Amino acid sequence: MSGANVRFASKVQMEGEGAMRRPFSKSSAWAAAAGALLAVLIFAAPIARAQGQGQDKSAPMSQVQRLNRAPVNKEILRVQLPRPKVETLPNGLTLILQEDHKLPTIAFTMWIRPGQLADPADLPGLASSTADMLTEGTERRTSAQIAEEVAKLGATLDASSRFGVSYTSVNASGLINSTPQILDLMSDVVLHPAFPASELEKYKQREEAGLEARLAHPNFLGQQAFRRVLYGDTPMSITSAIKESLERLTAEDLKRFHDKHFVPGNTILGVTGDFKSVEMQAMLEKYFGAWKGAGEAAVSYPAATPQATKITLVDRPASVQTYIVGGNRGIRRVDPEYYGLVVMNQVEGGGAQARLFLDLREEHSLTYGSYSRFNADIYPGDWFAFAPVRTTVTGDAMERFVSEFKRINNEPVPQSELDDAHRAIIANFALSLEQPAQLLNDWLTVQHFGLPMDYWDKYPDRIAAIDAAGVQAAAKKFVDLEHMQWVAVGDRKQIQDALAKYGPVTVIDVTGKAEN
Repeated sequence: MSGANVRFASKVQMEGEGAMRRPFSKSSAWAAAAGALLAVLIFAAPIARAQGQGQDKSAPMSQVQRLNRAPVNKEILRVQLPRPKVETLPNGLTLILQEDHKLPTIAFTMWIRPGQLADPADLPGLASSTADMLTEGTERRTSAQIAEEVAKLGATLDASSRFGVSYTSVNASGLINSTPQILDLMSDVVLHPAFPASELEKYKQREEAGLEARLAHPNFLGQQAFRRVLYGDTPMSITSAIKESLERLTAEDLKRFHDKHFVPGNTILGVTGDFKSVEMQAMLEKYFGAWKGAGEAAVSYPAATPQATKITLVDRPASVQTYIVGGNRGIRRVDPEYYGLVVMNQVEGGGAQARLFLDLREEHSLTYGSYSRFNADIYPGDWFAFAPVRTTVTGDAMERFVSEFKRINNEPVPQSELDDAHRAIIANFALSLEQPAQLLNDWLTVQHFGLPMDYWDKYPDRIAAIDAAGVQAAAKKFVDLEHMQWVAVGDRKQIQDALAKYGPVTVIDVTGKAEN
């Protein structure tokens, strides 16, 4: 396997594939092992079919049998990731240097905190706009010149600041022999953006059109309302710029945000590729060594007071679907409950094999898909389940959500289902290690959140250690029906009565204003 020393605690016997008896060192061996891990996700037997009057009807999910005929390794994946070289330049810029000599390529990833969490109340979306405008012109290059140079190099260069995330990301990549030119471009857009007025006007027009399009999508409206319910009047509640903030946005706003937060003391720069670390560090000092600025003090985010269950209905007249979201506050990335939440989420809504999908889609045909997700950052993130359903079955969908939430709270997860969840999580992690960019991202995560250097080495063991009691504990804390916050986007006239059975309903329009 590229870059990582990986082995299983015992031999893996696979019919037709032979046995693996040594540490992984080849991509083909790695793919075979990952295939064995993922095999558990496949139902070995089809659902029984009942033939009647020309129609094919599925049996209830309770009658589905998992025969476990696929060969599955019972042991825990052992990983020891190669340690990157971590250095701090005199100006405070942290470097993560990860050599990978398989291909003549280079990739840079820069995380600059605090990202969108620094958006001022009167200019939501400022961090995102600042990042988007970095490549639209510098003190010595126009937007067209930047795009032309990137294209000639066959390189990539982009920047973004996602809502709810505690850093802005700047990324660049290309062939190793283009490294000086790529760094010249990257350092120019990060250190010397000009925010030209002409490009800013074009950007604002594009963003206003994009905002209008987003406001027509129920899933965007649902997530927007859900974050507002959870986080109130704080930067964590922001999911988009608004029309008024875009109209007010000026180049001076962008420059002020950039000058305050885009400093080396706030920044981690990761590099992966075909280089020697000593030479790369010297090259990075050449392009970023003159950058000045101390890091900002960390912000403390206290835990929120739990809110009683309520339902926010986003009225979307004549909607043929209802987009349902249900969830609550979660955890910080460094919290010890992280592993339990990972496993619980996998069981409940982590994919097409999880309970919500099997219940709402496979057994009751209420949706094309139902899942759950969670976010964990430097502040307590969120856990939520969601599904788009037909308007006429809104009440049925709510009933199934509540049923599955009660089940994960009250019934210990069967060992076979728990084993499936463990293997799915560990297999996904294992596959990600084959990607140098993902490995680099893992090390940026360690550095950004202050995790221990052996964090990823121990990750599979810690996931596997979560038992049925651990899943139930996570469910009781994060799938809390007494404090569940629901959002439903749909036609008020058709769904309000069905929703009212599950809690008090507050109705708002698509802009967030209360309706009578």
